[in-house]
Amino acid sequence: MTVFFTSDTHFGHDELRSNCNRPFSNVEEMDRALVTNWNAVVRHQDLVYHLGDFAYKTSARLAQYRNQLNGSICLIRGNHDPKDAAQLNSIFDSVHDLISINVQGQDIALCHYAMMIWERSQKGAWNLYGHSHGSHPDDPLRLSLDVGVDCHEYRPLSFDEIKQIMEKKQRLINESC
Repeated sequence: MTVFFTSDTHFGHDELRSNCNRPFSNVEEMDRALVTNWNAVVRHQDLVYHLGDFAYKTSARLAQYRNQLNGSICLIRGNHDPKDAAQLNSIFDSVHDLISINVQGQDIALCHYAMMIWERSQKGAWNLYGHSHGSHPDDPLRLSLDVGVDCHEYRPLSFDEIKQIMEKKQRLINESC
C-alpha cells in the first residue's frame, strides 16, 4: 500500500477552473483529467488523504466522483465540502477537520489550511495543506507543503515524493542554523 496526499480537486466546479487558470476547456474535461491523473498513480489498495474541497457543492454527485477514483480516501474537510457528516461518512472511508498521522515514522499534521504551528512542529513533524491553490508562497525553511492539485500536475503526491521535498527543506533548515 502506498500513501498519497492531495487537495482541491474541486470536481464539478467550473468557476474555479477559470479562476485558477486550469488548462481545461470546460469542467467535464477538467473532471476527466483529474480522474485519469489520479488513477494513473493511485492503485485500488492505496490510501489517499484528500485535504479538502473534493467537489464544489455538488453533493448529489459526490458519490459518482468518488466511485471513479482508485484507493481508500480519508477526507479532511475543506470550506467547499458539504457540512453533512452523515453524507460524507457514507462516501469516504473517514472524515476529519484536522488530523495528525504517522507514516513510516514521520509525524504529519493534515489540515485544509496552512498552519504556522502544528502538533510536534518543533520535533520535525510536517504540515500538509491545501486551500491556497499555489498562491501561498512556499517557505523553504518550514516543513509544510501545499499538496493541492494546482501545484502538482493535477494529481496526488505519494509519501515518498513529499519525503524528498521535505528532506531538501530539512537540509536548508540545518544549514541556516
